[in-house]
Amino acid sequence: MNIVVLVKQVPDTAAERTLSGTDHTLDREGADLVLDEINERAAEEALTLKETAGAEVTVVSMGPDSALDAIRTVLAMGADRGIHVRDDRLRGADVVTTAKVLAAAVRTVGDVGLVLAGNATTDGQASAVPAAVADLLGLPQLTQVRELRVTAGRVRAERETEHGEATLDAPLPALVSVTEKINEPRYPSFKGIMAARKKPVETVGLDDLFPDADAVGFLVTRTRVVEAVPRPARTAGVRVTDDGSADRQVADYLIARKLL
Repeated sequence: MNIVVLVKQVPDTAAERTLSGTDHTLDREGADLVLDEINERAAEEALTLKETAGAEVTVVSMGPDSALDAIRTVLAMGADRGIHVRDDRLRGADVVTTAKVLAAAVRTVGDVGLVLAGNATTDGQASAVPAAVADLLGLPQLTQVRELRVTAGRVRAERETEHGEATLDAPLPALVSVTEKINEPRYPSFKGIMAARKKPVETVGLDDLFPDADAVGFLVTRTRVVEAVPRPARTAGVRVTDDGSADRQVADYLIARKLL
């Protein structure tokens, strides 16, 4: 079975993040970049299936030159090969374009039995790309998965959302997006890091995936940010001293702000 895992390189959530001054997109050049933590769990699940089901794992990522580091990280964890979608025209791509490009990259793998992804990335948090990719590929989608089993040509998953839990079942091929609860990803070993340098990574662009991209006027994004301002600094709150009338003070405070 061929498994494709979709990953993304994102700015470290523990570091300061800023927007570019021109189009207000995230400034990636000045940020500390890492493999997205939920995508890393999707990669771990793919590698676990590789070990138990004898699958081959291909890692796919769309991004600038630096995104190759995210691919190499997953290769060091144990994936077999990578596909790096690299094209300056994709800078600032929206959800729809991202999904179209990733779906096209998945098609190049051929005979894919399972596509794995994180349910969201920590930079955009749109949580829509996996579903859009599944739709474009015509695959059943199992989302918000915290536990996964693949047997006899079917995938069975435990899904958890804020509204409750459910058991999902679908035939392969399918797409599964996982949550941070599904596993704890492994650390790449020194041997794995060295081996990753020799594993094949194919770099492709828009012209490779969509030969008529220029002719049809490939639409990268359907929205634009016209203005962005820094978040206001936090101010001191109101402290209520309980002298027997704290409940009244809190109620008056909420009423004054039309919250009660």
